[in-house]
Amino acid sequence: MVKNVADIRNIAICGHGSAGKTTLIDQLLVEAGAVKGNPSVDAGTSVCDFDEEEKHHKHSIEASLVHLDHAGRHFNFLDTPGYPDLVGQMIGALRAVETALIAVDAHSGIKVNTRRAWAEAGRAGCGRILVLTKLDTDNIDFAGLVASLKEAFGNGCVPLNVPVGLGDSISGVINTLMIPQNVDGAVVDPRPIHESLVESIIEVDEQLMERYFAGEMPSDEELSKLMVNAIAAGTLTPVVCVSAKKHVGIAELLDLLTLAALPPSAVARRAMLNGDEVTLKPDASAPLAAQVFKTRIDPFVQRLSFLRVFAGTLKRDATVHTADARKGVKLGALLEVQGAATHPVDDAGPGEIVAVAKCEDLHTGTTVGDVELPPITFPTPMVGLAVAPKNRGDEAKLSGALHKITEEDRTIHLEHDPETKEMVLTGMSELHLLLTKERLKRRDHVEIETHEPKIPYRETVQTEADGSYRHKKQSGGSGQFAEIHARIYPFPEGADPLAFASKERFPQLKNTHYHKAANFLWVDTVVGGTIPGNFMPAIEKGFLERVKSGVIAGYPVQNVCVEVYYGKDHPVDSNETAFRIAASKVFAEIFKKAKPGLLEPIVNVHINVPADKVGDVSSDLAGRRGQMVGMESTGGNMTTVEAKIPLSEVTTYARTLSSMTGGQGSFTMEFSHYDVVPGNIQQEVMSNAKLKDEEE
Repeated sequence: MVKNVADIRNIAICGHGSAGKTTLIDQLLVEAGAVKGNPSVDAGTSVCDFDEEEKHHKHSIEASLVHLDHAGRHFNFLDTPGYPDLVGQMIGALRAVETALIAVDAHSGIKVNTRRAWAEAGRAGCGRILVLTKLDTDNIDFAGLVASLKEAFGNGCVPLNVPVGLGDSISGVINTLMIPQNVDGAVVDPRPIHESLVESIIEVDEQLMERYFAGEMPSDEELSKLMVNAIAAGTLTPVVCVSAKKHVGIAELLDLLTLAALPPSAVARRAMLNGDEVTLKPDASAPLAAQVFKTRIDPFVQRLSFLRVFAGTLKRDATVHTADARKGVKLGALLEVQGAATHPVDDAGPGEIVAVAKCEDLHTGTTVGDVELPPITFPTPMVGLAVAPKNRGDEAKLSGALHKITEEDRTIHLEHDPETKEMVLTGMSELHLLLTKERLKRRDHVEIETHEPKIPYRETVQTEADGSYRHKKQSGGSGQFAEIHARIYPFPEGADPLAFASKERFPQLKNTHYHKAANFLWVDTVVGGTIPGNFMPAIEKGFLERVKSGVIAGYPVQNVCVEVYYGKDHPVDSNETAFRIAASKVFAEIFKKAKPGLLEPIVNVHINVPADKVGDVSSDLAGRRGQMVGMESTGGNMTTVEAKIPLSEVTTYARTLSSMTGGQGSFTMEFSHYDVVPGNIQQEVMSNAKLKDEEE
């Protein structure tokens, strides 16, 4: 039976690792009577951390779904991993909810993923509530912590309750919206906080604000009703206090979420319908609009696609439309999910979150229904490893296992590099790839060997050169003969092939062919039929073979023009094979004369670091042959540094940046261009390539 959409509350709990998010959800489930006993992360009995890797590492690795009922509301909670390496799970979960509950360890304070969770929740259009956890630990500066939240996230961060006692003596919390008469033991006076709280709430109602500043206090009922609007508008970010270990503040948190968590109607969901933008209404009778926000493949190869329904009604065994499939997709059973457990349901209406089993046509981001929801944008993974099966014969097994991994985690990419002949797995960090390696071994029984992937260098020339090559082979009967005279020129990237291959440059110009991928141009200026025209395709083929295989170090050639201007043939012994071989050989001869060099890929990097670490980052970039382009303050005492740097210098940069910034730095990068490799580094690369050839 479809639930009443007004009573549904969808919440993602996120924040930095070890902030106690999973333990908090376990305690909320216990408080609401949704589970029995005392689930524990440390004991391996948590409702949310049920995966074997999660039990081993004692932290969440993927988002998990649980639900509970309290005070007439049905809550869906998505517990997300707290490490920046696993941010893709948080991004997917935030697409499925209206409220982000951001956990902050009261002892450690704001960390890198606290900021990331705040930013991603804002991008997803979620209301934000901050929950201060672990208030039972020692040496907590509560007033200082609240001040740091205001500095980082704005003055709208106002405590909705304050703790009675701290550390081992914490015994309860005091409401700052409806302050009780007895405030003994409060770590800070709740009365001044009440004023800030009221002002943050009434900011969304002009009439109430005018009455307030005229001296008329709003009623508690008015404030309670407006709180959802204030959170949705961002004028208020409630700060609430808990100690899951001592079960303090848990009941109060449930009550707050009942009052203040955003309903499905509070966030405008936009979609495209027949080329027009529409706003979805959470109406069970409307056309279906749902989206897959997470995919899980368990050890028994049961594929689970987690869907959030935004409009309409999803029914079991229904045939639905998706943009990815040419025909309708037949769904099987719909499942209500509680951690590792599932329960079949007949249908799901707006606001509900369910899973569909064993549907290969559903992928993370897939829209189900006739509208097209915006894609879920995941960050580009930065850290790559070349992977190969440890045991011979496991290639097909590994390929299938990696396909499952990339289906589950959209921040893991797999590429087969045709140049380096390597299978490269790219993730968010070394930890991310290590966890992936462990999962492959445990779940799919495939062990892999890894090493840093090769850098895709290119070869080019820096001056003009001229030369010839005669291919002559006689072995009884018809032989092989071909002679080619050619010149080579640097061909700048971005140059117009038609302008370069002009009659002014090549007066005898007959024909040109341009190959964009390699920025390779070849020019035919042969006159007098010294090379018959029917052999020109074979000459081009020989050139392209050499462009692909390289000359000096085995890397593809780029930014080169070759002119064929003279040659000789034999009426009997000349054939296509002879001219193809001669073309490859003459290319190599003139290439070596034209001051050959290597080009390396240069990437643009955007590095987000604490402002006081900019100097360290700048010095490190200089040592890596990087060039700073600019910097910009991004708020919260963070600065983004923009730079250009050779790709070879940042293959392990994530590790260095984390060390320099205490885990608070992050970066993105994208390809910029190719540039000439300095002489000393070129010699090293060429020596390594030569050694490898000798070993093979």
